Amino acid sequence: MTTAQRIDLNNITVYVEEGLDAVGERAAEVFCAALDEAPTASFGFATGSTPVCMYQDLIKRYNAGTLDMSGIKAFNLDEYYPIQKTNDQSYEYFMSTELFNHVNVDPANRDIPNGEAADPEAECARYEAAVRATDNYKLQILGIGENGHIGFNEPTDTFPAKTNHVDLTASTIEANARFFDSIDDVPTQALTMGVGTIMQAEKILLIATGPKKSQIIADCLVGGITPHVAGSALQLHRDVTVVLDADAAQELLARL
Repeated sequence: MTTAQRIDLNNITVYVEEGLDAVGERAAEVFCAALDEAPTASFGFATGSTPVCMYQDLIKRYNAGTLDMSGIKAFNLDEYYPIQKTNDQSYEYFMSTELFNHVNVDPANRDIPNGEAADPEAECARYEAAVRATDNYKLQILGIGENGHIGFNEPTDTFPAKTNHVDLTASTIEANARFFDSIDDVPTQALTMGVGTIMQAEKILLIATGPKKSQIIADCLVGGITPHVAGSALQLHRDVTVVLDADAAQELLARL
């Protein structure tokens, strides 16, 4: 496929695409290239509205017979806490309906933080151990919050090293309220891979779209590295691909 623009920032390759379909296709190409390199590796998935365009493209490839995900282990970035798996706003439900029910990832090889766990700290420890135990953590897919969070790693004084039980900021709760009947229904906590957990992946794919992400994308990619903008840690990773639409790329392009 052609791209509107490619930018190389040391360890970070940025693609600026025209429209959601092109963003989804580019992101799917990055995913499939990693899958071709390591068809039995572990892959990390993200939820939220941003990666849906990519998942739709992957489903098309699967239906066309050009995508085989049967050999992978699938981890998920995060989950609300507490939340029932059957809740249609749980990330367990999201991943099933938006991707896993439509492709051939083995259900036995899917692992998502358990929002029903009686002991969230113990669940974080279990999940961290599961991710760290994988012998080939090939690719982690990320979206990004307007405050720079990756996973649910909110602004803080240190980069969280491990999967952790977090309180969500007011801005994150407000941003996610559109998915719920009322802001009062939005969970105020989550279980999330830590920044250190995310950085264990061999490759990282970050997707962002829309004008609301423009400022934070620039801060993450060319601003200072600070735990107050968790996504800025990606500047320290060895292999990052970022796929943006023109709106999300606007401030970054202005700073270059």
